[in-house]
Amino acid sequence: MSSNRRLSAELRTEDFGSRGSRRLLRSNRIPAVIYGKNDPIHISLDNQEFSNKVRHFSETALLKIAVGKKEYECLMKAYQEDLIRGQIRHVDFYEVTTGQVLRTMVSLVLHGNPIGVREGGVLDQIAYEAEIESLPSDLPENIQIDISGLELNGVLTLGDVEFPKGVKLLSDPEGVVAIVQSIREEVEEEEEEGEEPTLVGAKEEADKED
Repeated sequence: MSSNRRLSAELRTEDFGSRGSRRLLRSNRIPAVIYGKNDPIHISLDNQEFSNKVRHFSETALLKIAVGKKEYECLMKAYQEDLIRGQIRHVDFYEVTTGQVLRTMVSLVLHGNPIGVREGGVLDQIAYEAEIESLPSDLPENIQIDISGLELNGVLTLGDVEFPKGVKLLSDPEGVVAIVQSIREEVEEEEEEGEEPTLVGAKEEADKED
């Protein structure tokens, strides 16, 4: 496992309230919790280490968190960030169990230059993630989708996507991932959306005046 997916943490056994959290933040540490099989495990993370590595964490990236001599395999579920101060204030992790199937969302990443775009169309990505099910060892960081064969007015659905071995799609297979539309169609749609409704009352008044 890459060093970018390993974190060192310290166990917290008391002072779990907001005052304790503020003290940790002032000492350049981040309060965090590992949820999972047993009671929640309260820990603190080094702010600099986490801030440097968080960009490598996706919702399906397995992380190793060392707490003393024990190591936990986890997924990062959420973190709170103070955007004004540029400070991460809290992190939630979920401990995974080897051999236990997980449900999670995975990012859909398109690559390739569609035929339809080369013919003058415009690519529009509709879905950016899908729900999947797999064992922790089979979790992909993302799903890479080659769209180079997508033609003009072509539609790509989740059912058209080839998922890795061991990964089961839970989202609706009919869900649209991407389409290639002609520019003319897009302009016509915009014109239809921009049409002003006829005011019936105003038209009747005008007819009376005539």
